[in-house]
Amino acid sequence: MNMLRSFALLVSVAVTSVLAIGCGPSQPPADVLATTSIIGDAAQRIAGGKVRVDVLMGPGTDPHRYQPSAGDLGRLSSAKLVLFNGLHLEGKMTDHLEHAPGGRAVAVTRDLPTDKLLSANVDGGDHDPHVWFDVALWKTCVGTIRDAMCEKFPEHAESFRINAQVYLKELDDLDREVREKSNSLDRERRRLVTSHDAFGYFARAYRFDVQGLQGVSTGAESGTTRISALAQYIAEHKVPALFTETSVPDRGLQQVLDTVRQQHRWDVRLVGDDEALYSDSLGEPGTPTGTYAGTVRHNIDVIIKHLAK
Repeated sequence: MNMLRSFALLVSVAVTSVLAIGCGPSQPPADVLATTSIIGDAAQRIAGGKVRVDVLMGPGTDPHRYQPSAGDLGRLSSAKLVLFNGLHLEGKMTDHLEHAPGGRAVAVTRDLPTDKLLSANVDGGDHDPHVWFDVALWKTCVGTIRDAMCEKFPEHAESFRINAQVYLKELDDLDREVREKSNSLDRERRRLVTSHDAFGYFARAYRFDVQGLQGVSTGAESGTTRISALAQYIAEHKVPALFTETSVPDRGLQQVLDTVRQQHRWDVRLVGDDEALYSDSLGEPGTPTGTYAGTVRHNIDVIIKHLAK
């Protein structure tokens, strides 16, 4: 039995077991269940409290490596609508989500034109799934979320459309803000080195050169060859800072830092802790980075601050 069939069997058994037990009074089924906090934030803005929106993966969770528990699979099975990123961001869950019965699961990237997607061989997919780093591109996904929610809950469709219109206008302003802040940085200084290659859409939209230690998926390990090549790139272009990510361990970048300092005598610094970039998930709910717009502003402000020096 191959890996995919084994995982499908695990999903089937786990869901059956959870449904037999029930969700329990402390965890009522969600009307809308989003796999990631980024999708969940958009769904909550559109819902406006009319339907219950829950998020499967909490703050700091790496969706590439996510392993669903039996309870998670039960939540997926009981939700009226499941919103997932698609493009294989959710790794091993992708097959289960794409083949969910009754059209209950919707990939929010389904309406993106293929020519707008970046190529990448990631977790069995052909495209880079990190589309939200281009705010203008993410607007299309928000439109898909709106349409899916209107179709599933037609009694609230008018409210959803009004909320989405307001939110999309905010995203227009956000995209303009990121573009203006990016343009304040000299083109030669727009060199962003991160834990994994998640910022490709950001690079294309806002004219940065981005280098990631790991590939598009964090499931791909980085070897000494990649560390050496990245260290040489940093020294050659006098890159002043490396940026850690909240959902990816920083031990690999620490190796790059040591290599740059020891072999190339360039004193690059590692940006982390409260200034780590948000890549695959949002911050804690109720904090400034607990929303999509908050993480976008955090990221661009931190990037400009440390690359301008």
